[in-house]
Amino acid sequence: QVQLVESGGGLVRAGGSLRLSCAASDRLFSIDLMGWYRQAPGTPRELVASITSGGSTNYADSVKGRFTISRDNAKKLVYLQMSGLQPEDTAVYYCLVNQWGVDYWGQGTQVTVSS
Repeated sequence: QVQLVESGGGLVRAGGSLRLSCAASDRLFSIDLMGWYRQAPGTPRELVASITSGGSTNYADSVKGRFTISRDNAKKLVYLQMSGLQPEDTAVYYCLVNQWGVDYWGQGTQVTVSS
């Protein structure tokens, strides 16, 4: 069974930082794309950042310069370092992993930014 385990969410004040982590299970062994999406209440899920196995990154305009995505291929981990957090960043953050054209999703971790 494929599992993605996320951690690192929580409550933080505006301007603060959080680091999200996502660990992929051993059944994923040829991961191409890894990324983070988020979904606030009443809004569609949106891409935050993604990173390919070669290290190419893509960011939503709203987080450029504030968030950094990285990955450890050997450990099957993907990270999202979030700085300068704002109330509008409040959402459930989901880890995404793509292997052989199939998307796998984590269960989500809540990030709440207070003003």
